[in-house]
Amino acid sequence: MLPENLDKRKMGALQLLNPRPAVLVGTFIDDKPNFITVSWAGITSASPPTMSIAIRNIRYSLKGILQNKTFSVNIPSTDLVKETEFCGNVSGADYNKVEECGFKIFNGKIKNAPLIAQCPINIECEVLQNINIGDHSLFIGEIVETYISEDCFTNDNPDINKIDLLCFCTLTSKSMGYYKVGEFLAYNGSIMEKRETK
Repeated sequence: MLPENLDKRKMGALQLLNPRPAVLVGTFIDDKPNFITVSWAGITSASPPTMSIAIRNIRYSLKGILQNKTFSVNIPSTDLVKETEFCGNVSGADYNKVEECGFKIFNGKIKNAPLIAQCPINIECEVLQNINIGDHSLFIGEIVETYISEDCFTNDNPDINKIDLLCFCTLTSKSMGYYKVGEFLAYNGSIMEKRETK
């Protein structure tokens, strides 16, 4: 029971971790590159460097990841919002998403993990684990290589403003959609430093 004076509304078991990255996961299916939009992605380990993606079990892209045991994670900027939405709402079984979106594809170290040149960040992964959880499959991938576009650096450091990340939020059905990353607030550790000097 909630305390009577607590001003909170119970909403049920909702997945309200927001914002989430909007990423384009790449794989080959029967020798054809395909991409699916995923907002359930995250970092899982530093050593070895790993990340996770969760894909609904009925999605076409699942076939390619299971076939090849590899995938790419392409992080789009806000100017790719139309393409990102398209890749999340149509099936690669019915559309050639590379042609429809005008993606320029390149290969890195992994043969069957296609990368999108227009995305400012590209990550290649080899599948370490596949866990079936309800209506989704959770893949843990070891990061093999990461690529960042040259025009996204300032003083040899990746610049979040130049990368211009796209994210996805699901608070309600009316507000569900794509957003820009917000304004900078503080460097990691700087607030603690100020506290300690007082």
